[in-house]
Amino acid sequence: MNNLTSRLLVYGDLGENSILKQLSHAFEGWDGGACDPHVKPHIVRMIYDQIKRLLDLATDYGFNRNLWQDYLTFVLMTNENSFSLVTERGTKQHGSIDLLVKSDFEVFRQLFHYDFTPIEKDLGINCFSVITGYHAIDKKKQRYNKSVSDMVRALSDRLTDADNADEFYEIITDQYLRYGVGMIGLNAAFRVRSLNGAGGLGGDVGMGSGFLGVPAGYYAGGREATEQGIFTNADDVALVPIYNLDRRLLSDLVGYEAQKEELRRNTEAFLDGKASNNILLYGDAGTGKSSSVKALISEYYDRGLRMIEIYKHQFRDLSSVIARIKNRNFRFIIFIDDLSFEENEVEYKFLKAVIEGGVENWPENVVIYATSNRRHLIRETWNDRTDMEHDGDIHRSDTVEEKLSLSARFGVRIFYPAPRHAEFQNIVLSLARRKGLDPIEWPDERILHDAIAWERRAGGPSGRVAEQYITYILSEKDEASEQA
Repeated sequence: MNNLTSRLLVYGDLGENSILKQLSHAFEGWDGGACDPHVKPHIVRMIYDQIKRLLDLATDYGFNRNLWQDYLTFVLMTNENSFSLVTERGTKQHGSIDLLVKSDFEVFRQLFHYDFTPIEKDLGINCFSVITGYHAIDKKKQRYNKSVSDMVRALSDRLTDADNADEFYEIITDQYLRYGVGMIGLNAAFRVRSLNGAGGLGGDVGMGSGFLGVPAGYYAGGREATEQGIFTNADDVALVPIYNLDRRLLSDLVGYEAQKEELRRNTEAFLDGKASNNILLYGDAGTGKSSSVKALISEYYDRGLRMIEIYKHQFRDLSSVIARIKNRNFRFIIFIDDLSFEENEVEYKFLKAVIEGGVENWPENVVIYATSNRRHLIRETWNDRTDMEHDGDIHRSDTVEEKLSLSARFGVRIFYPAPRHAEFQNIVLSLARRKGLDPIEWPDERILHDAIAWERRAGGPSGRVAEQYITYILSEKDEASEQA
């Protein structure tokens, strides 16, 4: 195996601690069975360690049947290099690099069909036979990354049937053109993790006891993904894929048609490369602001939309995040949920500075969508208007202007008011029917009987309150069915 992997050039930056590299080292130590018999137990241990990691990876992504081929496919799909990144941007390359890439693909094609029989027979093991004919335990889709699993397994089947490097090349380049490369190509949404400082990884990422559930040794090095799906930047941030997203569409959200249309219009302009704005969705709690933004992923993932969720305390990392994504062939929404600041919080200044862009222009493939219960984002008091008397400012109301300047960075501001009585009832009934409450057993009058009392106890009407009320009815219905 080491004779094959050592020939990789464009795809050679696998990371010394990757599963493929470590297995190659083990096979090199085995040397076709010519090694010292006393060394064989150590080689078996090395192989078992990597098989365990491969099983962990297969569990996370729901791989099945041939875990070895699924793993190699995953490596090809996530390896960011000069060829894959340029191909992602919509260019099939024809030139000298084609020869180098096809040489690498011939190596991978041979690895796909690697004969593990000699090493298993000599070492008295059967782990490779097991993983190449694997039968995974059925599990709920919430337990693994189903969307990535489906894509990897479909591509793995196609690559397995490729007869030569040319076919392999066509299949992989088509994948890059359609979905891109790396975890950004595979996943729709991400969270940000700081690698340094409080709560960060520090030191050697992933080489210790692991973080965020990543076992020790998963770090693949360089600028690309760990085999667990977390990928690092040259700076000090990591993007962590969010699995099993809520697949709700904008049409699933009852009411607020004008608001959703404005959100859709700006987003489609952004995806088409036309002029578009940062958006602030503000208004009453529970009215669907966050749900509207999240629904955009389900609506527009196939058109190259990706979302990165960032929190207020991470605004210092925002420049690093943007540097990581600004040259990719995707459109990114930086999503800031429930954005607001108290008087003594100054993090908003970092956000202002990043949005302004400084000397460097703001990337055309990035916008910011934020939600807030406050129209102006920052808590305001009457004392803000008397800054000359209280704080010694020379110019009156400079404090007010400073606080208003952040919300002014959002070119579109969309208001989500609490629903009126009739609107709230319409939301309740719409949700009831979508949740499967039978109109004969549960007529409108029965559903609405306690709806008003419920929303009064909840502090007012909203879409969230309506959904909680329907959930309560369903739980009561299920409990009655079990007792019957």
